[in-house]
Amino acid sequence: MLIRIMGCNGCSVKSSDDKSGSSCSTGGCSSCSSSAGKMPVFNWLSKVDQDYQKNDIVEVQFKNGRKGFFKNINSMPLYESDIVSVEGNPGYDIGTVSMVGSIVKLQMRRKKITADSDRINKLYRKATQQDIDKWIEARSREKETMYRTRLMASELKLKMKISDVEFQGDNTKATFYYTADDRVDFRELIKVMAEEFKIRIEMRQIGARQEAARLGGIGSCGRELCCSTWLSDFRSVNTTAARYQQLSLNPQKLAGQCGKLKCCLNYELDSYLDALKAFPNTSIRLKTGSGEASFQKMDIFKQKMWYTYSDGEKMTWIELNVEKVREIISKNKKGEIPDSIDMFKEIEIIDEFKEFESVVGQDSLNRFDNSNAPSKNKRRNQQKKKKARTVNSEGQALKSRTKTAPKNRSGSGPNTSTATTVKRDHTPHRRKAKVKSKPTGQGNKGQNKPKEN
Repeated sequence: MLIRIMGCNGCSVKSSDDKSGSSCSTGGCSSCSSSAGKMPVFNWLSKVDQDYQKNDIVEVQFKNGRKGFFKNINSMPLYESDIVSVEGNPGYDIGTVSMVGSIVKLQMRRKKITADSDRINKLYRKATQQDIDKWIEARSREKETMYRTRLMASELKLKMKISDVEFQGDNTKATFYYTADDRVDFRELIKVMAEEFKIRIEMRQIGARQEAARLGGIGSCGRELCCSTWLSDFRSVNTTAARYQQLSLNPQKLAGQCGKLKCCLNYELDSYLDALKAFPNTSIRLKTGSGEASFQKMDIFKQKMWYTYSDGEKMTWIELNVEKVREIISKNKKGEIPDSIDMFKEIEIIDEFKEFESVVGQDSLNRFDNSNAPSKNKRRNQQKKKKARTVNSEGQALKSRTKTAPKNRSGSGPNTSTATTVKRDHTPHRRKAKVKSKPTGQGNKGQNKPKEN
């Protein structure tokens, strides 16, 4: 079973770019043939394949998902993620085995490649440590070479965009991928590049879709581009696919990162074409006594069509089911003309909406909280109310005591009244109230005189 997982933990050689000390089999470091997650492969026939190691043709993957078929002339036991040395043009190249076994034959059949084709080169051996070191050195030159080549092209005023550079494993050849709207004469550029880099130069023009596949990116759906992750072939996309799916022909919405129409317009096209077989021809007009009705739009999922009278008010659209439209067309063919298409409209029965009261608190946001346990704020408010209640009760008791303070009515002893003092010890932050009675005869003449016998 072949599974490619993003990360660096399966290579047969230790990566110099992997700081964790592990090795890479998925392209996460410079020692691998492609970047991580590009064109992953899953071998469904690995557990049932009887000729897993007997097949003499294997698939090898290079940078940015470029793949090729190679013949194992030495009949070596090869497995997925093995780094091998293969035939180049000229010299040799280094790549990673991506597929072995009987599934390779199925892949060759899909790409229409025969076993005796000239496109199948030789696989020499498994790569040695010396081959891998040279390969890493060649890959480390790619980015700097690409930037330098772009400056050369701008100095020569060539209308071309160099998007990627791929060095061969033996560090003797480099392939430059570029895009251009018109034909470009880059003979002078090749001379300057050969003198600068001292290698064999090959220029290869690619399209906008291939450029997006090599560079990668995030699509409008929020996921990685299909062309850079799993899509291996590019089918032609035109605006007819958008018309069948009832999409607005807005180039800004239909275009992808490459500036062309999105490849995903073809994904559901077959399902729409099958659903459209149940719809009648939209160019047929419905003949009625009120006039002819022409088609306006349709809803493929709800099986509905909208018509409006050609002679009447065109802003009034009448919704009809597909079966009713077919019925009207069949009547017109027989010579029958209905009075109006309004009689074929479906009567919608709308149930009266009943509002129910929430008796169990299902609309409350705190319905799952423990209602029996009071919250901190609730306990704090209860304490404040209790304290205020005690203060009010004590204040009322104080008033009543000051009004009805007892006086000394006894005939014995001097003409003085006893002092009455009321203290409140519960609230120390308040001032204590003292009520004292003044002795008679001082400042209150004629008051509190004893009665004469």
